[in-house]
Amino acid sequence: MIELSNIISILPTMKSGDDLFSALEVLPEYDEAVREAEVPVRLMELSDLYRIYVPSQMSLEIYSKMYLALLRSLQKKGTKLAVQQRNQNHKAVIQQEYSGIMGGSDSFTIIGASGIGKSSAISRAIALITENRVIEVENPYTKIIPCICVQCPFDSSVKGLLLEILRKVDEVIEGKYYQNALRARTTTDMLIGSVSQVALNHIGLLVVDEIQNVCNSKNGKSLVGMLTQLINNSGISICMVGTPESAVFFEQAMQLARRSLGLRYDVMEYGATFRMFCETVFSYQYVKQKTEITDGIMEWLYEHTSGNISVVVSLIYDAQEIAILNGKEILNLETLNEAYQKRLSLLHGFIRPEQKKQTSKTKRKVSAVTVNHSAEGKYNRELGSGKSSDGEFTIADLVVSAKEEGRDIVHLLKVHMPVVEVAV
Repeated sequence: MIELSNIISILPTMKSGDDLFSALEVLPEYDEAVREAEVPVRLMELSDLYRIYVPSQMSLEIYSKMYLALLRSLQKKGTKLAVQQRNQNHKAVIQQEYSGIMGGSDSFTIIGASGIGKSSAISRAIALITENRVIEVENPYTKIIPCICVQCPFDSSVKGLLLEILRKVDEVIEGKYYQNALRARTTTDMLIGSVSQVALNHIGLLVVDEIQNVCNSKNGKSLVGMLTQLINNSGISICMVGTPESAVFFEQAMQLARRSLGLRYDVMEYGATFRMFCETVFSYQYVKQKTEITDGIMEWLYEHTSGNISVVVSLIYDAQEIAILNGKEILNLETLNEAYQKRLSLLHGFIRPEQKKQTSKTKRKVSAVTVNHSAEGKYNRELGSGKSSDGEFTIADLVVSAKEEGRDIVHLLKVHMPVVEVAV
């Protein structure tokens, strides 16, 4: 055991560079002989694709951010302020007198698109930082959980989240905080004081996942306010993880934005990191005929996944599963496209192959040019009418031309600009 004042010494040394990359990486064992095994064996081994973890720059930044946040939180545990805060938290439960002595703004966000690997990166970082150990401290004796992960309730219930924190703590240290809270039928105000005391004594870093649930709930601001009060009354660091829509919520007011500064990520760009990830996952083949990944396959994967790595893994997994079950036993563009059409149909509305993102404002006038399209091959489409006197096209001219010639305006628009038709 260690002294409370020397609690930081228990943390592993902070890693960086190649050492950190190697420590975060997870590559399951793979034997090429498995490709000759029976179908049930290969289908079960195929699930190893979901265990692969290839670190990226996002992984390194999340690790560093969480390590330093945990370090700051643990530094406060053995201070005089921590003792004073315990007394204040006791008064908060008994006398309903709230006073945050430790204070601080030790909260940050990790915001990114769904499926880019935020949760996996956080899980790998926690495993590396804490080494899955509970810190036991003497004088006074207590158990400190380096990191606890909870999910924001779908209805942003303040009481629900507070009870979930107590339940998670009880799971690790075998306590009875959750049972006692239920038995006493404590109010939300009393729970805030109780959870603040438990967090001060037993929690280093609190991770609240799915924080975007606060956006569409009337309790959203109340829950974020509760987390702010928890920081002030316990001194722990709180990490809030969510999708980009949560950023819009936090930008509404200064007090929310100040508590949500942190990391923000988007889907992976087509580059060396994406190519390396594709090469790694593609090398885990369980079909009888082994193939090598080509530049064309990597470009196709990027176009049909929009750089979302979770979709890449699902696509390669489903393509191999289909190839094994239908007897084709090969992983190529044909089986990948079959998996995309059959298994990922629900994602087609979010993934648009070969459609370029618009980076500038839409111009009212569209110049008359020949538009090249590519599907099975490249072909040119002749422009329709609708030309104005200055040699350029306008939407109004196209409408008039469509009426005069009795043509479909949608077809005419497709000649001059990208048009996406949506079934209603």
